[in-house]
Amino acid sequence: MKTRLILLGAGKIGDAILNLLSHTGDYQITVADRDPERLAHVQAMRFPDVVAIQADIADSQTVLDLIEGHDVTLSACPYFLTPVIAGAAKKAGSHYFDLTEDVESTRVVKQLAEDAITAFVPQCGLAPGFISIAANDVARRFDSLRDVNMRVGALPTFPSNALKYNLTWSTDGLINEYCNPCEAIVDGVLREVMPLEEVEHFSLDGIDYEAFNTSGGLGTLCESLRGKVQNLNYKTVRYPGHRDIIKMLVRDLQLGLLDRRHILKEVMEASIPITKQDVVLVFASVCGMRAGRLEQETYAKKIYSQKVNGELLSAIQITTAAGICTMVDLVVQGKLPNKGLIRQEQAKLDDFLANRFGRFYAA
Repeated sequence: MKTRLILLGAGKIGDAILNLLSHTGDYQITVADRDPERLAHVQAMRFPDVVAIQADIADSQTVLDLIEGHDVTLSACPYFLTPVIAGAAKKAGSHYFDLTEDVESTRVVKQLAEDAITAFVPQCGLAPGFISIAANDVARRFDSLRDVNMRVGALPTFPSNALKYNLTWSTDGLINEYCNPCEAIVDGVLREVMPLEEVEHFSLDGIDYEAFNTSGGLGTLCESLRGKVQNLNYKTVRYPGHRDIIKMLVRDLQLGLLDRRHILKEVMEASIPITKQDVVLVFASVCGMRAGRLEQETYAKKIYSQKVNGELLSAIQITTAAGICTMVDLVVQGKLPNKGLIRQEQAKLDDFLANRFGRFYAA
């Protein structure tokens, strides 16, 4: 019997989620969005077992009516809709999954999960998401932990502008990462650190990169490793020079755009082209004691854009969609708990990579 699943949000990531799930034959899918152009694209793609509905996803009663009767709810909507969708999923008795990087929205999901009879699985994408699974898997191999460093970047394969960047996912989410406070554990203490700061430079495969603090990428790992690690941090990876321009726009101008995010969004979307020719860099480094010696171990992976079921998907589409689809599979298959809050790091890396969707990370 097919699992009844509803996807709220038919944007770039929603499109990739539909591509992956619909071709399995295991899910009967409803997709809802308020944008008729996005829904027209879904219908034109002729995804099997998918029904498209136009609806106002900002309205709580409308969302509840949509979710009723579905076993699983996936949110691929902007972070500010998370409380509405998660609340409706709880009332409808539906397992809930999202992609949000927003810390405040995730706190709402955690509260809803406390007495829930279904699973609540927030932050199921790339970062937060898979990076926590990979970092936690490496950390488990140590007797004690000193440093856990997580670095992730979604970058154009062929950078050609001053920012050396192209839009590859949600602009709202990107701005959130650049502007909101960041969680970290510093010298054993949970702290908030400033975004766009603590810049570092490194090379991988002969290519130079920079990395700097951004918000949300740690997910719940701070809570899981608190008291067990001296230093834990997350930084976004970009090509050198990107951070200086963003910091100038957000903080250094007299009328900085930190509090004018709608203007920053308009500027970015009008000036920075979208690309599907991208690469996702995943890098987790752990240092600690093992068998009486101080050792370091690193997990590193690059994932490129590729055709999936005949459709060209960007690397960020593939990695984000694969993340949430794998977590859905693991809950449905009983490899993760089926009620309450499920943290990303509760998933075993081997189970994730062996999954039909997680294999995109293993390739």
